Amino acid sequence: MKTAQANKKDVKRKYYLMDAEGKILGRLATEVALLISGKRKVDYTPNVDGGDFVVVVNAAKVAVTGAKLEQKIYTHYTGYPSGLRVKNLETLLKTKPTEVIRHAVKGMVPKNKLGSRMITRLKIYAGPGHPHQAQNPEKIK
Repeated sequence: MKTAQANKKDVKRKYYLMDAEGKILGRLATEVALLISGKRKVDYTPNVDGGDFVVVVNAAKVAVTGAKLEQKIYTHYTGYPSGLRVKNLETLLKTKPTEVIRHAVKGMVPKNKLGSRMITRLKIYAGPGHPHQAQNPEKIK
């Protein structure tokens, strides 16, 4: 018996809608990473980009446990001397709430071209609205 290998032609993508309000950041990110990578599909193949689209709404209302709001830091280096920029989670949630979820999910996908393509299927919105109504996204609890 041969093992079935999926290819680009066999991929059927769906849209999923996730509400981040009150969900814990890391647990939400793992669910999203599994969906955009296609690991929940029967015909999962590691070298084929077979994941689905995920629309995350209410990103500004994501929850964290413990003292992560004050203690978790995000660093960015501009490339110039003394160009290290440091922000904590609380500040980033106020200024760019979508980047918090994108950063968490990006750390859970492969660090190669395949992972870059996967992260493009992640659509994050700070509020409850999104422009993907025409795709009829399936709600995930």
